[in-house]
Parts: sequence; structure tokens; C-alpha cells
Amino acid sequence: FVSTPLAANAAGPDWGLFEGRTGSLLHPAAMFGMAAMSASTALLGFQWRRQRTLGDEISALKKTLPDLNGASSVSEALAAAQSADTVDSALINALTQERKDLASQGPRDKHFNQGSLLLFIGIAFAIEGPLNTYARAGKLFPGPHLYAGAGLVVLWALAASMVPAMQKGNDTARTVHIGANVAGLGLFAWQVTSGIPILLKVLEFTKWP
Repeated sequence: FVSTPLAANAAGPDWGLFEGRTGSLLHPAAMFGMAAMSASTALLGFQWRRQRTLGDEISALKKTLPDLNGASSVSEALAAAQSADTVDSALINALTQERKDLASQGPRDKHFNQGSLLLFIGIAFAIEGPLNTYARAGKLFPGPHLYAGAGLVVLWALAASMVPAMQKGNDTARTVHIGANVAGLGLFAWQVTSGIPILLKVLEFTKWP
């Protein structure tokens, strides 16, 4: 992106559409879309985490159910069964249904597919933005937006690198994955606000196409 009027003029070969307004708007358009996609992918990730942890909750609750084989009389067994049916069994049934509902939506595969697409598009357009600026100005303009964008790519890479360990049940990897993506969402939100002034300069100092 540009930050001065001079940056709108090509500083080298004629790059055609790539150095005009059309090419300049590819980066912000993609990033606005990715911001929404990032939020959607995060939601899917938390849904998959909920589905996965529900199994542990259900197993733990089942262990609290009374052992009817240890009852000393029929009346004691009936009382224990009635108590379990009104408290723990009802909760177990509700959690089991919630887990089935989540499983029917397939959040795991959707999260993986969207995350993979997000990683590809994000890296591609994180590179395209500076290249577009260089094509017009012959240089880059170091600043918070550029540095934060590079940091965001690092966070994406960190989150993706945790996946193999996560698939083996490593909770530390899961924590790092979630932490990197939550930090990335925060950084992404800041990038959008810091990028708007740059976008306005692009609109001011570039022409179609």
C-alpha cells in the first residue's frame, strides 16, 4: 500500500492493472473477506473443541451414576435409579444430544478446510500487498501496518504447525494453536482499522483500471 502521492506513480516497468487501482484494491478486498472468514473459522474451531470435550464430560458424569449392583435391597436400588434418572441421566442425555447435533454439522472438517484456505489466501495476499506497493513506488513504506501484517503471518504459521501434535492429543499444542489464533484475530481487527487510512490514500492517488 501507499502512504504518499508519489507512491501512486509507477517507479519502474509498466505493470499494467497490477499497479493501477484494480490491482491495489485486491489486497484490501481480500483482507476484509478474510477477517470475516477468520471469525467463522474460529467459531468452527470452538464448536469442534466443544464436541470433542463433551465426550469427556459425559464419561465423567456416567461415573457418578449410582452402582445399582451394590444396593442391599430392591427399594434401595429403585431409589438410586430414580435419583440418577432425575439428575445425572437427564444431563447426560442433554449433553449426548448436543454432541450429536454438533457432529451432524461437521465442525472438525469445516474448520480444517477453512483454516487451510485461510492460510493459503492470507499468505498469498500478505505478499501481494507489498509487491503491489513496490510495483508502483519502487520501495516499501515500513510502519505498524506492514510489521503487524508480517506478525500475523507468523501467528498463522505457528497455529498451523501445532496441528500434527494436536492430532496426537497434545493439549499444549491445542493451547498454543488457540492462543495464536485468538491473538491473530485481535491483530487482524487492528490491521483493518490501520489499513483504512492507507486504503483512502490508494483511492485518492490511483486511477482505474
